[in-house]
Amino acid sequence: MNHLSNIGLPNAQAVTRPIRVMLADDHGVMLWGLRQLIESAGPSMEVVGTATTCNELVTHPALAQTDVVLLDLSLRDANALDCVPGLVNDAGVKVLVLTGETNPAKHRDAVMRGARGIVLKSDPTENVLRAIERVHAGEVWLDGSLMSTLLGGIPGITSKRGALAEELSRRHDSLTAKEREVVKAMVQHRGAKGLVVADALGMSAHTLRNHLTVIYSKLGVQGKLNLYAYAIEQGLANPPAAPMRPAGLPSAWGALGSYAGSAA
Repeated sequence: MNHLSNIGLPNAQAVTRPIRVMLADDHGVMLWGLRQLIESAGPSMEVVGTATTCNELVTHPALAQTDVVLLDLSLRDANALDCVPGLVNDAGVKVLVLTGETNPAKHRDAVMRGARGIVLKSDPTENVLRAIERVHAGEVWLDGSLMSTLLGGIPGITSKRGALAEELSRRHDSLTAKEREVVKAMVQHRGAKGLVVADALGMSAHTLRNHLTVIYSKLGVQGKLNLYAYAIEQGLANPPAAPMRPAGLPSAWGALGSYAGSAA
């Protein structure tokens, strides 16, 4: 259940109007699948058009009625990132990038050009629908690693930093006292088996897994290693007294550019 989908909508009529989505991808099968997914959301969303090239996208007659453009980074005629500033500044739509590209530099570039979120094609399908809802509501949809990197002082994003900081604060405030306790325990017992952490918290391993699933979703991280790095970076937990860096982690965020191997 997404309690954020109607945030910022000015009146009851706007609440009932479906989110109008434009799809931009150079693969026909992907366009078909995305249309089926969005139409499965029922009356809350609708596809108003599709495009396979940047030129087709920016000249599409339905663009003026579009709320969110779901944009693949690889289009047939140009670098899709070149389309983003015009879509945001001229057409006044919100851009959500859906990509198989895992290079964090490409993700940062997309956000710096005006994209409001990044969804990987390897993510669960429900993430696509949630991301569309949140971006439409004026929020950002970014994983914890990218959020922290953008807040770290990349030149040229000063105007975006306030919104990103607000989003980070919202994510942190959404944690319950028990969830914060779990985060701290995961950091202090880094590398330990789940049973060890669960015993330290006085709960079952099953309950711990349930807590972690919710925490990963709230913070936008995937897996224990990502949670460890994020919690230390964002001050949610103090580093353990023993050597702070888990084996194979070259820096606090070095491992977060890839989602592979980060399962809980």
